Amino acid sequence: MKSIKSFFKENIIFIIILIIITIITVCPLPYYVQSPGGLTNVNEKIKVGDLKINGSYNLTYINEYKATLPILIYSYIKKDFDIYKKKDILLDNETDNEYNLRDKLFLDESLSNAVVAAYKKANKKVTIKSNYLYVGYILEDSKTDIKVGDRILSIDGNNVSTKEEVNELLSKNKIGDKIKITVLNNNKKYERSAKIYNINKKNVIGFIPIEVYDYETKPKINIEMSSNESGSSGGLMLSLAIYDILTKKDLAKGRTIAGTGTIDKEGNVGKIGGIKYKIKTAAKNKVDVFFVPKSNYKEANSVVKKFNLNINLVSVKTLEDAITYLKK
Repeated sequence: MKSIKSFFKENIIFIIILIIITIITVCPLPYYVQSPGGLTNVNEKIKVGDLKINGSYNLTYINEYKATLPILIYSYIKKDFDIYKKKDILLDNETDNEYNLRDKLFLDESLSNAVVAAYKKANKKVTIKSNYLYVGYILEDSKTDIKVGDRILSIDGNNVSTKEEVNELLSKNKIGDKIKITVLNNNKKYERSAKIYNINKKNVIGFIPIEVYDYETKPKINIEMSSNESGSSGGLMLSLAIYDILTKKDLAKGRTIAGTGTIDKEGNVGKIGGIKYKIKTAAKNKVDVFFVPKSNYKEANSVVKKFNLNINLVSVKTLEDAITYLKK
């Protein structure tokens, strides 16, 4: 015991300095840092028998870090690193854990939509066997005890599994009505409640729904994403790669194709965030084509001009638009 006490006495200054350095290095600050990331070849993640693609379809990702003091200092030096306040990255009243969970759920939804959209477009068999409706985010002014990650099972005793079913049920209620919601979270059932209010003449309970499917396809498909991947912005590229594999039309023609954009099961391409970093990433990797949602095109084009980037930027509204361009 004496030897331990004497060790601390003799090294107290060193120990204090070590603790301070550890706190400075490890403790997160209320900021996020974003920068251009890299490309992820989705061909390597999609397996449909032994079918292959001549070329590559690539997701563009953003590097994002929770800021510590060393990262913050480094970000001031690196011109491609941008610092954002935590409140500018997270939605109102959202925790870091909820943010990460929401992005994981969005990835699941994106994968489901990409498969369904691609198989439909390729005239291959795809059957949605079951739907799962999750709570992705809860609006700050909502009056409810539902949690992010809840899977909604029923509303007032009526089973629901799609966004349309929820909207239909809520439309039959009046503003101020209190409804009962049965949910599943971590394999346990809970009874939640919510009050109906109105946004843009629509009855709501104040949450962003995320819809995931169990599907059956012919031919069978297997998609393996890594644990650090999340978000919905890879939907378009996933659906393009799947379509090219299924149809054997050699759309890629040996090219390095990249892009970004969400996709729904009907093949409509939606807006994404972080376009500046994704454009820079694509230009740095000298891709042959970069697809961007039409709703992001103006911003994307201004980035190209501002930084004088050499990139073939193609605006698309649908999966069909991207396929038509590649067929040229």
